[in-house]
Amino acid sequence: MAQARHDNLRIDEQRLWSTLMRSAEIGPGNAGGIRRLALSDADKEMRDQFVAWCEASSCTVTIDQGGSIRARYPGTEDLPPVQIGSHLDTQVAGGRFDGILGVLAGLEIIRTLSDHGVRTRRPIEVVNWTNEEGARFAPPMGAARVFSGEHNINWLHGLLDDDGLSFKDELERIGYLGEAPAGNRPIDAYFELHIEQGPELEAADTHLGIVVGGYTAYGLTVKFLGTTAHSGPTPMERRSNALVGAAKFIDAVNDIGWQHAPIGKSSATRLVVWPNKPGILPSEAEVSVDMRHIDPAVTEQMRISAHQALSETTKQAQVGFEVVSDWTFGDVAFDADLTTLVRDTAGDLGVSAMDMHSQAGHDAYCVSEVAPAILLFSPCVKGISHNETEDVVPEDTWPSVNVLLHAVLRRADRE
Repeated sequence: MAQARHDNLRIDEQRLWSTLMRSAEIGPGNAGGIRRLALSDADKEMRDQFVAWCEASSCTVTIDQGGSIRARYPGTEDLPPVQIGSHLDTQVAGGRFDGILGVLAGLEIIRTLSDHGVRTRRPIEVVNWTNEEGARFAPPMGAARVFSGEHNINWLHGLLDDDGLSFKDELERIGYLGEAPAGNRPIDAYFELHIEQGPELEAADTHLGIVVGGYTAYGLTVKFLGTTAHSGPTPMERRSNALVGAAKFIDAVNDIGWQHAPIGKSSATRLVVWPNKPGILPSEAEVSVDMRHIDPAVTEQMRISAHQALSETTKQAQVGFEVVSDWTFGDVAFDADLTTLVRDTAGDLGVSAMDMHSQAGHDAYCVSEVAPAILLFSPCVKGISHNETEDVVPEDTWPSVNVLLHAVLRRADRE
């Protein structure tokens, strides 16, 4: 079998770490992390660096209409590619490894193959998905949702940020509005490696998480509609304070999380108020919440409870409301053949592994709707993520990347 020739391959650990640390210099945050919002100037700088790295590694780079970048390392036959992907955008106060590890581990795998002159039957592609975080353009996993067919490209292009700038205009501004289709692209398989963003692997002293499913999540953005009025003389019974309506709803959503804890989680993540000035009652307040549970039926109960709370709290606050948007993700089971492949590969390499469920959203969820996909986790320090102190122990990270290398090789070389 062709794979036997490659059994001793290992990534260049120092090179991957150096690449990760170069990424950490682009869009630095205030406290040692990264602020690299999708389609920002920092995102453009990181994209330019990534493309340069890929082109120097015998790859052909393609940009699609959603701005996602695909770097193809050629195979020996004209077959659908095996993809490795994740994202390079971050939260406003993001870490150095969230998503980034998955993309740059893919790059390191191609570099390793190139170093050793290895060509697989199928091409291998590394993918940087646009706007996974959704921190600037909600909802998350924007480009991957188009790839899966959940939405079309016009939906993605029409998303607006807080300043009213459109996704399409910002893609054009940074030079990453490509021509390739954002969906309907045949692929053989998709692998995504991500830091766990939780503490289970570290607590179990285990180097690889094999994700067998996700928590079903429901997200909701609501605008509360009141009336501006003087905060002094206006009688209490005549007040229609949008902020009060939002506050009551936020509290109710938090209670829903506690009712389903410890497995269930529910909380507000964002509040925008207008006019947000002293002395005047707000007439608008926009709130984003999300809730999730491993059991889809329980998530649905939480969704129903949230909407009931929305109706009750707006009556109490004497305000109106409108649902701006809602979305869901996570009710997914990853490909059984890929799961077995990764388990077997980890065993062959002597890497400790355990089955897990993902509590966060990832592009792999969307890809799994249209192609065989697998999501893998590596440990992170104390489970901290979406925080500038996010960190990994390099020696605990490389085993997962080497498993990814050999699992991809086996999949891409199979008959």
